Amino acid sequence: MAENHSKHPSATSFLLIVLSLISTLAAVESNPFSLNLSPSSLGLKKPEKLSHLHFYFHGVVTGKNVTAVRVAQAPTTTNSSPFRAVVVIDDLLTVSPDIGSKLDGKAQGIYALTSLTEASLLMAYNFAFIEGKYNGSNLSVLGRNPVFSAVREMPVIDGSGVFRFARGYAEAKTHTFDLKTGNGVTEYNVYVFHYE
Repeated sequence: MAENHSKHPSATSFLLIVLSLISTLAAVESNPFSLNLSPSSLGLKKPEKLSHLHFYFHGVVTGKNVTAVRVAQAPTTTNSSPFRAVVVIDDLLTVSPDIGSKLDGKAQGIYALTSLTEASLLMAYNFAFIEGKYNGSNLSVLGRNPVFSAVREMPVIDGSGVFRFARGYAEAKTHTFDLKTGNGVTEYNVYVFHYE
């Protein structure tokens, strides 16, 4: 009488499973998820450089050539503050407080009004530079901006182009602000460590 081998895996099946597992492990070993690299392997020159950038940020929310637009707002609130609004920006960065002065780049991103009790923003934006050796490079800023504080400090969390691996901070100081229109000019001093 013939034996029924269908209930037990054969030696060949077992061998195929083992070989499959070994080849999978070998593939994982040869393609690791992460590697330790030296900055020079990415073309980054040591040592890091500390740069100071100075410019003026023009927020235009009303009038001609609006650069900041409210795109979302909660439908109801019992508070008269602007809390609950989200604004998208494409603000000009210039060398002087005059909006017609030389353009250094743009601040592009979003901010949200995040406080019930004061004018405080959560800022998430990039400084996109178009001038000189910084042309095509960006710095990313993410942080709290208590608008009516004399000087506000927000972290620079990264960058691109000549600002790869950037870290530092941005100091913002209101130069002018029109309470009637909401338009304003902010002076920025940005300090960043970066490779070049």
